[in-house]
Amino acid sequence: MADQEHGALARAAREHERYLWGLCYRMTGVAADADELVQETFARALTSPPERHEELRPWLTRVAVNLSRDALRRRRREGYIGPWLPSPLETGDEEVPPAVEARLPGGGSTEGRYELLESVSFAFLLSLEALTPKQRAVLLLRDVFDSTVHEVAEALGMTEANVKVVHHRARAAMAAYDGARCLPTKDLQQRTRAALEGFLGALLAGDVAAAEALLAHDVLTLTDGRGEVRAAHVPLVGPKRVLTFLTRLMEQRGTPLAVELQWLNGLPALVLVYPPGKDPLLATRAVVRVELGADGRIAHIHSVLTQRKLSGVRMPTPA
Repeated sequence: MADQEHGALARAAREHERYLWGLCYRMTGVAADADELVQETFARALTSPPERHEELRPWLTRVAVNLSRDALRRRRREGYIGPWLPSPLETGDEEVPPAVEARLPGGGSTEGRYELLESVSFAFLLSLEALTPKQRAVLLLRDVFDSTVHEVAEALGMTEANVKVVHHRARAAMAAYDGARCLPTKDLQQRTRAALEGFLGALLAGDVAAAEALLAHDVLTLTDGRGEVRAAHVPLVGPKRVLTFLTRLMEQRGTPLAVELQWLNGLPALVLVYPPGKDPLLATRAVVRVELGADGRIAHIHSVLTQRKLSGVRMPTPA
């Protein structure tokens, strides 16, 4: 390819970078994976460019989706030690922050059945884990990025009839999520912040009774350490088990050097930095977030300790 054509293709591909990154992040749930997949997509565009008659966006979408599906299959084939959680993504408290908005070439944005901010929430990304890679791709393109059946068929190399069948099955697999769907509204964000700060404050003060009062009777805790650091390898259910685990972990870690509340994946979360200890398997960085149940109490506690998943999170500076 001539240098001039090579440069023109590179510039054209870069116009779709935000869209491709958002697609790859939602496909894999991992920001670091999305970074790598987008770069690999661009590399393939330069080394094995689309035919002149092919439109660039559908071609890039097909490559990015295929790479993402390969990444998902590898992850499932290799297995995962302990619970899997998405990697935190900074979104701020804006209605549709730039980090998640998918811009069209003409400057407009696209949003389908699921709102863009909702589609990077932990609840949504965890629900996608029940889908096959193909179902995941079709659902995202149809219900998040608002692509037509024809556009999805063209991008994924499927017939329109097959797209409709896969889409129907994907929506059926999302039925549980749809039934409990909870949008990250301003009200929910503020209530979540109050519960999160109250819970951490009670734990740091050693007030177990106050902490327990904030928890639902069936509270579920998931800790993603991927076997790299000390973490619960199974989900913990119930206030007693959850608080016993958290208080013991806090005793081992000591007081954090820095704690900062950040807006991650549509909701407030705590980013913590701990001093290195004698035990090298104790995490020195963590993101802790909660989700509220219908009664306003904390129903889920998520702790992300895996270093690769924290690569995109801004760590607070110790005072």
